[in-house]
Amino acid sequence: MVLCALTGLALAVRAEAEGTAMPVAIELVLAVDVSLSVDDIEFELQMRGISSALRQPEVIQLITQHNGGVAIRLLQWSSAPDENDGLPWRLLTDRTSILAFADEVDRMPRAPLPYYTGIGSAIDLSIHLIDTNAYDGRERKIDVSGDGRSNTGPEPASARARALARDITINGLAVIDNVPSLDAYYRAFVAGGPASFVIKALNYKDFGRAMRLKLMRELTPLTAEAPDAPKRRAGRLGVDQ
Repeated sequence: MVLCALTGLALAVRAEAEGTAMPVAIELVLAVDVSLSVDDIEFELQMRGISSALRQPEVIQLITQHNGGVAIRLLQWSSAPDENDGLPWRLLTDRTSILAFADEVDRMPRAPLPYYTGIGSAIDLSIHLIDTNAYDGRERKIDVSGDGRSNTGPEPASARARALARDITINGLAVIDNVPSLDAYYRAFVAGGPASFVIKALNYKDFGRAMRLKLMRELTPLTAEAPDAPKRRAGRLGVDQ
């Protein structure tokens, strides 16, 4: 499993070194809330929910059907997210590489505990991670999950506008346990772009179900995988349920 994942990473690193980006079907950042409102048990429920969703046969089938594979990055975010908090980019192309990434998610430690909820900062950092990686996705997406409204940093709607300007779609997973109207907030201020959507989880025990549904919708192809699909790297920054 590890060998397959490292092979995909090596190909991407070589492409970047040669001044090119490796074509993939989708670039996807999973931006996961680890702010003070999320306790350690809830953090573990999120990680198990993500890894379990990735292991589902229907999710594996969707990923493996994509020409070029899916480049995925897991980011832990709070008030001032750090790009080192989470897991680096991985290229998922087959069952082995998908299960290897799911295993990494299971083993990933929690980032240092912060206090506030900076959804706008999470979106801005996710944009940066997509624009500076070694991949060229036909679709570019940010998956924001959380359990509260933004209370620090840039306004989520402003960050969303910056993402949309970069041809990046944002989808949301709102955990409504403490904020019953959070899914409406995510629809109004967070989600945006072609076929964007918000899935709600009733609580963190429901997170895995919601994540599975979310991944299935995000991984369903939106565009034809034509060889002359437009390249977005020319303008890269710096290098319901």
